[in-house]
Amino acid sequence: MALFGTDGVRGLANGPLTADLALSLAQATAVVLGQGRSAEARRAAGKRPTAVVARDPRISGEFLAAAVAAGLASSGVDVLDAGVLPTPAAAFLIGDIDADFGVMVSASHNPAPDNGIKIFARGGVKLPDAVEQRIEFALAGPKLQPTGAAVGRIRRFADAEDRYVVHLLQSLPHRLDGLHVVLDCAHGAAAGVSPETFRDAGARVTVIGADPDGLNINDGVGSTHLDHLAAEVLRAGADLGIAHDGDADRCLAVDAAGRVIDGDQIMAILAVSMRDRGVLRDDTLVATVMSNLGLHRAMAANGIRVLQTAVGDRYVLEEMNAGGYALGGEQSGHVIMSDFATTGDGLLTGLHLMSEMARQGRSLAELASVMTVFPQVLINVKDVDRTRVADPGVADAVAAAEAELGSSGRVLLRASGTEQLVRVMVEAEDAEQAQRIADRLAEVVRERLAL
Repeated sequence: MALFGTDGVRGLANGPLTADLALSLAQATAVVLGQGRSAEARRAAGKRPTAVVARDPRISGEFLAAAVAAGLASSGVDVLDAGVLPTPAAAFLIGDIDADFGVMVSASHNPAPDNGIKIFARGGVKLPDAVEQRIEFALAGPKLQPTGAAVGRIRRFADAEDRYVVHLLQSLPHRLDGLHVVLDCAHGAAAGVSPETFRDAGARVTVIGADPDGLNINDGVGSTHLDHLAAEVLRAGADLGIAHDGDADRCLAVDAAGRVIDGDQIMAILAVSMRDRGVLRDDTLVATVMSNLGLHRAMAANGIRVLQTAVGDRYVLEEMNAGGYALGGEQSGHVIMSDFATTGDGLLTGLHLMSEMARQGRSLAELASVMTVFPQVLINVKDVDRTRVADPGVADAVAAAEAELGSSGRVLLRASGTEQLVRVMVEAEDAEQAQRIADRLAEVVRERLAL
């Protein structure tokens, strides 16, 4: 089984993901990424390659980040330890100081017992599959074992947070004065930096989910648990709420009435704003096949083209980089603004969403009305042969469903990449119709693809 998944190496800490694996992975990364042209230029100048290491606050991150730093330093790489910071902060810092690469220790929205290791190349960009494969291959090969003055040093990255905050504030087209926001930091990596940044931008801030103890990350809070945030927005009479996930690369919101504003709606708001300001390159938005049909209709009505990719922010990034596009993302709240970030950034997204509210003097509900969300039903059909998702009987059922929906909805079947599972998604203007068609298709999948 491949070591790398869709977002780095992830698993139960001290289960599959041990300190030994973290150290070995760091050593292999140093072999692959610590010997490029920039690293060789540093060595020629009498310097060592440099890497940024950061983590979220889960307790296992302490020993895993220490193991990563030890593996890098033992391979002749200088380590700047940024401590607890969001994943997008780590990515930004790599580019900001021109480090050779960086490592983020986090399992994002997963529960506290899990953890993960995400590796970024020079410039703070995610690794392509080919480079991940080279790192996996290097695990079994010889390690770099310098001695004496050639071993790496581990130092505290003292101004890491300040650099990131300044970067975020400088990106804003409009201050947030007069707006009251409730921030849910998921007891995660944003707990320290997010409230400070929104206050510095001019907002009045009420904070929840900002008391990490190493065990409570994502526990009933954050972008995967929005009920508490919605209730607090109503209690505080705030203008909106913003929720991060554990490593703060996502942003979801709730409006003043407690209604959820998902990633598709956030992208719709930002896309129209960026088009109006002349910064939406080629008037194009990049989204995944799971984005709501309402997003496509709203963008078409505003003269904005939508390019679709496979599910996963890495695929969105690949399309954005290939075409030089400025905005992309996922319904889940991974929103990428490529003028300011190389990955999804929940703080950046939330700041720019509020900046548009302040610029127009309109509520979040008013801005979100640019898009009508179509009812969407998703059924995970388990214990079926995902490799036969193109079965003729299934294809006939899909064709019949599409004919019934016409232009008022759509159907999507996706095989899981890791489980014997097929996802059936149906959108329609009518919620009951969407549920009925989804149930019918799920039954066909169960019968035709039974193991």
